[in-house]
Amino acid sequence: MGWLDALLGRAKPAKPDLDALFALPSAAVTLQAATGLAPTGLGSVSFRAAEGAAFATLERDVKALLGDRVEESDDGYGYTWLLVRREPDAVSDLVTELHAVNSSLESAGFGPSLLCSLVSFADPDGRRLALVYLYKRGTFYPFAPLKEQKRDTALELQVRGVLEGELPLEAELTRWFPVWGAPGL
Repeated sequence: MGWLDALLGRAKPAKPDLDALFALPSAAVTLQAATGLAPTGLGSVSFRAAEGAAFATLERDVKALLGDRVEESDDGYGYTWLLVRREPDAVSDLVTELHAVNSSLESAGFGPSLLCSLVSFADPDGRRLALVYLYKRGTFYPFAPLKEQKRDTALELQVRGVLEGELPLEAELTRWFPVWGAPGL
């Protein structure tokens, strides 16, 4: 950081650390013990698709790698989502595949196109939660949707307390953006 940045109060953005995803299986055990929310076996990666043959080839290769466990969809904001399905007790395998998708995009030069990755949880009472990894921030946050595009903020804050120290959590609550309609949630 230069002296002008320091003078103006600017900070360098955090660098993404995709290996942080590998902390999710342990965090899932902690989350289930503390809240009853269990993994659903669903996870997804969101990115802005790029034009061109290189990106199309990469996307085709990623889909071929994951086979019939992956589904592609687009949201209304211009992002593509790859939904990966695994058995609910295979969180480690799910995380490895999400990491592979992210790493493939990043190593091919499409890292700036990555938005987030998420792993879904639910409980018998119907509560749903996603642990969302923000690629550009290198942090996680909980997102608990309710009906009619409302959030269960009490649950989100409870999960933050439960997972502090387990995952690098996003400190700025304003960056806990909703991912309404995210595949797998």
